[in-house]
Amino acid sequence: MKLILTKTVDPLGIVGQEVEVKAGYARNYLLPKKLAVHATQANMKLLAKKRVQWEQKVAKETEQAREAAARMADVTVTLKAKVSEGDKLYGSVNRRDILAALAEQGFVVERKQILLAEPIKSLGEYQVPVRLYKDVEPEITVIVAPQE
Repeated sequence: MKLILTKTVDPLGIVGQEVEVKAGYARNYLLPKKLAVHATQANMKLLAKKRVQWEQKVAKETEQAREAAARMADVTVTLKAKVSEGDKLYGSVNRRDILAALAEQGFVVERKQILLAEPIKSLGEYQVPVRLYKDVEPEITVIVAPQE
């Protein structure tokens, strides 16, 4: 089913983009939440007028994301965890832990924006990317240290 996005939907696309999605996804998620409209000729003409506004909006959001990425590039998060012999963690460090540490430093991101492939299960220093906007992914340093 062809749709035109009225809002940016990560990872599907940005506002004003024409996308091809399955009918169920369109019918049950995108259309009820007004994230997209059907790609009919009438809607194409109507939305072509709004394309300039959307392009300005996308440029503004991208610029804001790049500014936030510049601030976030030097961020180091230190997390303390209980360890057993051999420097293995009893639990693991996951997205929620990193999210809470970022919030303490004043960065507001969503859990799904933290691109941690799998939970961290040992001590050390890790580079974790954070997707702020499409193609804007600064890496933060996460240090997992033993708890005293």
